[in-house]
Amino acid sequence: MDSPTTAADASQDVPMTIAEVAHQFGVTLRTLRFYEAKRLIAPLRYGTMRLYRRGDCARLTLILAGRRLGFTLAEIKELIGRADGNGLRLSREQCLAQINTLEQQKRGLDIALAELRQMYTSSYKRPLENGESCHA
Repeated sequence: MDSPTTAADASQDVPMTIAEVAHQFGVTLRTLRFYEAKRLIAPLRYGTMRLYRRGDCARLTLILAGRRLGFTLAEIKELIGRADGNGLRLSREQCLAQINTLEQQKRGLDIALAELRQMYTSSYKRPLENGESCHA
């Protein structure tokens, strides 16, 4: 016997428009179109209208997770092809390599932040040394 379908289950099966998906995931329409052009997602098309199904949204979740982890779209496309529905499939080696990449980027950002803070502090001290107001 089939289990009864709840209103929440039924609403999850209803395709969403590009605007609804963009709003739900906090991305732009342009981003969704770009991912489609790169063949990362493939919403249903009715003329110019795009309709996103549950599977499209699941793929988008994986894409955004991959971006958050710093992977390129080409890498994400490959990782999604290996996904098992429980997230991105990464080997221990891939995890370690990405950790090293992100740590290197973080060191670069830390250096850039320190330089900017120094510039900011220097620009604040200069007017005070000259007897000028900082608010001028």
